[in-house]
Amino acid sequence: MLLELTSLDMDIAKLAFDPVSGQFIGRHSYFLEDILHDRAKQLVMLFGVLAMIGFAASFKVQRLMLWRRELGCLVLSMALSTAFVTPVKVVTSVQCPWSLTEFGGQETYSELLSPRPATDKPGRCWPGGHAATGFTLFALFFMLRDRRPRLAKLGLVVAFGLGSVFSVGRMLQGAHFFSHNIWTAVFCWLICLGVYYFVLYKPEPKLGTNTAAPSTP
Repeated sequence: MLLELTSLDMDIAKLAFDPVSGQFIGRHSYFLEDILHDRAKQLVMLFGVLAMIGFAASFKVQRLMLWRRELGCLVLSMALSTAFVTPVKVVTSVQCPWSLTEFGGQETYSELLSPRPATDKPGRCWPGGHAATGFTLFALFFMLRDRRPRLAKLGLVVAFGLGSVFSVGRMLQGAHFFSHNIWTAVFCWLICLGVYYFVLYKPEPKLGTNTAAPSTP
């Protein structure tokens, strides 16, 4: 919301818009749509399915039993940080850049918390669904945080990098403003953090400050 106090969203979107063709430069890109959007999303979904299989198997497979809580945290985090997207899109009804009059569309721009102009086609563009597909992997960081700190940091880099690449790809297509993806990352992080707190977090034991007095003969 703070970004809406600036022109940053529009400024970045204009960099990806070609006024000559009247379209965003990546609007019909095979790579951005078929590879980076469809195929990449399918790979993350496959990873999610494998995580669910691993969690189910942890009730039978001895080696996985030691990771049952971590696998449960991973599955629940990924599920919640993607499931929240569609309901919030419906509630907010924010238009995509490609639908706005500024970029050759027919819809009127409105800020996130402002009333929506009357339209026959409510927007479904906030938060960013494809960005959430990448940022949902923040769950890897929290899954590994306590038991494999180095791998956890690698998972964090992968999640942030993939979510950022997905975000840029959709921005080049005109599907989202920059702020849409920033908020998506924040939501995914908070959801994964919350699941970690309730499923895996173990506070450090407090050391007693009082010691027993030595007995006297």
